[in-house]
Amino acid sequence: MATEAHAEGATGYIIHHLTPLHVGEGFWTLHLDTLFFSAVLGGLFLWFFKTAAEKATAGVPNLVQSFAEMLIEFVDQQVKDSFHGRSQLIAPLALTIFCWIFLWNFMDLFPVDIFPLVGSLMGLEYLRVVPSTDLNATFAMSISVFCLIIFYSIKIKGPWGFAKELMFQPFGPWLLPFNLLLKLVEEIAKPISLALRLFGNLYAGELIFILIALLPWYLQPVLSFPWAIFHILIITLQAFIFMVLTIVYLSMAHEDH
Repeated sequence: MATEAHAEGATGYIIHHLTPLHVGEGFWTLHLDTLFFSAVLGGLFLWFFKTAAEKATAGVPNLVQSFAEMLIEFVDQQVKDSFHGRSQLIAPLALTIFCWIFLWNFMDLFPVDIFPLVGSLMGLEYLRVVPSTDLNATFAMSISVFCLIIFYSIKIKGPWGFAKELMFQPFGPWLLPFNLLLKLVEEIAKPISLALRLFGNLYAGELIFILIALLPWYLQPVLSFPWAIFHILIITLQAFIFMVLTIVYLSMAHEDH
């Protein structure tokens, strides 16, 4: 009975930490905590680069300016390596995606009980603080990229050129239904893979932190610190992969055959 009660308590603890603060039902459900933390982290990103731009000097740069310039040069190099068209949107978009998703993921490094405890003191039953562990957030980001892919495919190639690409590639006009099926699967797979890759990695990482928090107190520092160090690599890598794939997909959309 004691083991069963402990299992039920552990299960309830995990479910509580993975349940978002939401309103509405069904399709119209809104995850308020995801929206709130996404907006706050987006505002933090804008404030940081605005501050860096306002305090930029031609002389010896300060720490904020140096870090901002390092990020911009890093993203700009990725765009130069992967994007073969010409667009003033791609570099700012890539910078925004990388920084915003990294900040989403970085929330996973805070102790799992801190924000839910603050939320409970404010009368909130649930509070989930890592937007990238919410499939709605990762799909929203990937669908936004998908819309840009379709937009630039039609803009660069023209409606008829884009339609020909869907119908006649890769096997020519005689296999039009097969070509169309392959192209539709290829295009739809892009936002799905972007969203699920980010969600799956961060959801698993959050779950491991929650499981560590269920262990005896003397084991938690021993396990949580090494996992946090390793998780820093994961959150950075996932933001980088999302950014690079976005650049590659938009580069493909700009290619006019």
